[in-house]
Amino acid sequence: MKKQVVILQHRLLHYREVFFQKLKIKCDENNIDLHLVHGEASPRERVRKDEGFIDWADRVKNSFWCVANRDLLWQPLPKELLKSDLIVLMQENRIISNYPILIFRGFLPGKLAYWGHGVNFQSRSPNGLRERLKKYFLNKVDWWFAYTKTTSDLLVDSAFPAQQITCLNNAIDTSGFKKQYLSIKDNEVDQLRSELNMSKETKVGIFCGSLYKDKKLDLLLSSAELVRQKIDFHVVILGAGPELEMLEKYSINNPWLHLVGIQKGYKKALFYKISDIMLNPGLLGLHILDSFSIGIPLVSTGNARHSPEIAYLDNGVNGVLTADTIGAYSQAVLKLLSDHVFYKYVATNALKSGELYTLENMVDNFFEGIKKALG
Repeated sequence: MKKQVVILQHRLLHYREVFFQKLKIKCDENNIDLHLVHGEASPRERVRKDEGFIDWADRVKNSFWCVANRDLLWQPLPKELLKSDLIVLMQENRIISNYPILIFRGFLPGKLAYWGHGVNFQSRSPNGLRERLKKYFLNKVDWWFAYTKTTSDLLVDSAFPAQQITCLNNAIDTSGFKKQYLSIKDNEVDQLRSELNMSKETKVGIFCGSLYKDKKLDLLLSSAELVRQKIDFHVVILGAGPELEMLEKYSINNPWLHLVGIQKGYKKALFYKISDIMLNPGLLGLHILDSFSIGIPLVSTGNARHSPEIAYLDNGVNGVLTADTIGAYSQAVLKLLSDHVFYKYVATNALKSGELYTLENMVDNFFEGIKKALG
């Protein structure tokens, strides 16, 4: 008889489409009936335009309430799926429909699991009520699907059984990005450099992501100024966000700063192709996989409010972490760009890490966790 597994996502993000499609195929091949239940973005989230579509998923209607400038939501779960052998919940305080399931889990015929970070790594009140509530429910499930080893370690420290944790090594599909990057021709690189007034000797740092305070863009700019005192150096910034206005004002008198907006696909790959180094001094998440997939060294700071994917960075091996100062950050950038042996060492190890943190491996890890949880 087929085992039934249901995974709940409050909304389906476009970068998770391939993951769920691959996981569905793997489950079908092993006589497991996988269901994906998702709602839609909140009014506040819709501006991101980041939702995906899967034809076999169960789409439900979420209910939203804004309380103290935060979205609370209720996501219905079809009654027939309450009888599933395994129910996987997103670990988010704001999903209030989780609480009845957690509180009355003893009445469920199957097992209950969490998929999440364990804590809010960006919380400004790590000892506040929301984080205490999250910690209270850490041990109220039968299984954990942890984003990274950082989450796994946190769970073990909170007395959750290690043998009931699956470390996923959270990833996205970077194979398309890597293929586009490798297909770019030299004349395309020369043309873009010419358009941006760069010579062939110009060293280029690239930032890609949302533009807000936690990204430490002011540190990036100040560090770049110091680097430019030593070498011919330009910075390319891909993205949009509330810090864009500050960057635009700065760029008026600093033509070495290139603001190119949100770029995707081949155009994003082209900007990476002209770049020598990734500059992410602030909050770092899945963009670390851009560095790994194409072997461009990344420099960040050790005390930023990083997402759990920072666990993938081995300082001085596949990337560099510095102190949160302009001097330390600029020196790390200069060392990479001037020390060819060190640069090649970090770039080579970044590529090796790219073979470990893949979407395919994440799918395999999740599937093995499902099998063990079903037990």
